[in-house]
Amino acid sequence: MEYEAWFGPSAVTFQNTAAKPLLQSNDMKSVGGGYDSSDPAVIKRHVEWMDELGIDAVLVDLTNNVSCIFNSADFVHKFLRNSNNCPAFRRDYQQIRDNTGNLYPEWSKLGTNLKLIPLLGGIDQNVLLRDSDGKTSLQKEVEYFAGLMQEYPQRNVIYQGKPLMVVYLGAAQDPDPAHNPLWLQLRKFFKSHPEISGQYTIKMMAGFLDSQPALWQKHSTPRSPVEINALYGFWSWVDRLNPFCKGPLCPYFPTFNKVGARVENFTVSLATGGQDGWGCPDPNGPRYCVDDALRFGDDGRYATFESFMAEARKLDPIFLFLHQFNEFGPPDEGFDAKTYDAIEPTDLWGARALEVVQHQIRLYRRR
Repeated sequence: MEYEAWFGPSAVTFQNTAAKPLLQSNDMKSVGGGYDSSDPAVIKRHVEWMDELGIDAVLVDLTNNVSCIFNSADFVHKFLRNSNNCPAFRRDYQQIRDNTGNLYPEWSKLGTNLKLIPLLGGIDQNVLLRDSDGKTSLQKEVEYFAGLMQEYPQRNVIYQGKPLMVVYLGAAQDPDPAHNPLWLQLRKFFKSHPEISGQYTIKMMAGFLDSQPALWQKHSTPRSPVEINALYGFWSWVDRLNPFCKGPLCPYFPTFNKVGARVENFTVSLATGGQDGWGCPDPNGPRYCVDDALRFGDDGRYATFESFMAEARKLDPIFLFLHQFNEFGPPDEGFDAKTYDAIEPTDLWGARALEVVQHQIRLYRRR
């Protein structure tokens, strides 16, 4: 399950979100309500829901503003004064780091079997710039999680013989290695740091690979999920699937990565925006874009998620990711109940999503 521990009075709030979580924390009242990701009662309830759903692990997201979080004040002053809302929100970002790290001891106290997979930030070029101590912020983020993973080894997912970490690359990727794109620089970085690559399995994840045919194994018009070229091997953060879409923007299908003969990664979602997001450019046009894959139809069925899970049952991946539990934040999330992919119970859909996801996971495991 893709999961965020972003929320709190000194981190992200729910003031601008269309959906409001049913869980509440007292210290969030002054910022409009919602919950604090460090609240032990919230953490406990989330773990209970994950266990009820049949989840094995969460991919815990600490991808944004990595240099702002981990590097020195001098680095921030020199390189980040005019970018990424840093230094104004530096403490907020660091609170998200603390909330994320707090999951390791809190989950261990609860005795759950749930695992944690760190999702590191490889979005910005500055994560490879050296700070005054000679280290990059990506290196420091790895060390931060490495300390937690060594202290709480029961929380780790072991893959290919080593604890697993995933690096998020963002959306559009330059496919040409001759350009030395950031994804290739990151691979070179890990190769040059055997203290990381020798101890951890590192995988790379990117978004909306369905819209980047240069990364596909075959460049023909797809009629089913699309394999990513082994040169890249990117895992999918989220892709689009809309079996009901008609018109020049369709068809489109989600992607998967293979290792040997086995599908390694496939990601499913309750809803996905169109090529240009949820809302169409024309303010007088239709409420939804023609290529939006809505959360549910007028009949209340979660048709998008059911279609995704039908493909997942065919592919039988090693890692099936669910996008996602609780991101909430615009612009990724839409503007009404049909355009949200969050699974957590809220005022817009109650606990219905939990029931749907639990049922589909049971069908998946049965197969």
